[in-house]
Amino acid sequence: MTDFRRFEEIQVPVPGGDLAVLRWPAAEPGAPVAVAAHGITANALAWASVAEALDGRATLLAPDLRGRAYSRDIAGPFGIRYDAADLLAALDHEGAQTAAVAVGHSMGGFVAAVAAALNPDRFPAVVAIDGGVAFAVPESFDPDQLLEEMVGPAIRKLSMRFPDGEAYLDFHRAHPSFAGHWTPQLTAYLSRDTLWHPDGTVSSSCREEVIREDGRQILLDPEVNEAIKALRCPIAFIYAQRGILNEPQALYDEARLAHAGLDHLRLTAKLIPDTNHYTVTGPGAGAEAIAEAVLQQAALQQAVLQQTVEPQSELNL
Repeated sequence: MTDFRRFEEIQVPVPGGDLAVLRWPAAEPGAPVAVAAHGITANALAWASVAEALDGRATLLAPDLRGRAYSRDIAGPFGIRYDAADLLAALDHEGAQTAAVAVGHSMGGFVAAVAAALNPDRFPAVVAIDGGVAFAVPESFDPDQLLEEMVGPAIRKLSMRFPDGEAYLDFHRAHPSFAGHWTPQLTAYLSRDTLWHPDGTVSSSCREEVIREDGRQILLDPEVNEAIKALRCPIAFIYAQRGILNEPQALYDEARLAHAGLDHLRLTAKLIPDTNHYTVTGPGAGAEAIAEAVLQQAALQQAVLQQTVEPQSELNL
């Protein structure tokens, strides 16, 4: 199996600076390509276990989105549409005519959906993992209060300082979703997020203004939070059995998906038992299901392309 540490670190020019992208190459030429967007305070190494599960059967491109990790210093503007444009920039860097499966976890599901909606010829299939599908909200609600409820805990972590890198890891080891599920991939992922300050303390690398803007758009921008409904391509939706804090109520379940207004003729949904919102992308059944969905979506698109060519040859028989 591919070791997740065997990636290429590349820099892709984008408006405002250079986008840091991890590239796990396919073992053979002509293999499928996937471009993956991580969650709201995550980074490219969130896809480490998926890269291992793909095991060289596809090329995986995973950027640190704007304002995070090694893309922290990219200048604004910020927002989901710019993140989606950065996915396209990463794909362009791979090859001008390349098409790819757009993959996204949590907030990244919205990024993948927007990228596919704006560039259907370049992203002809989507794999969304525990994200990308908006929740119904009351007609009368306080936008700022809703933002605080949904994104506030993630934002509060950004202002915390820790005496050293090990203390930062220990803080996450106590998280209900990670307790009992710690892996080398998590250590590498959080180390990539660690920002060292001149006084020797550390914090998350994520910039608060970027996180707030992305969070506001996925909650309040109709074009962003409904992008997945507008897609005309196949969508694989993979979801966890448990929630953000490992609580029994997951973000998504059959009832919520049934009432989400999705085109169920284009969507296939798969529940991953014994996973929560974070571990669903980790080693085991979650990463394996994501990898298989990427390969299946790529194969489906290849079959569609062949069908568009073959009828002409049949007419000439």
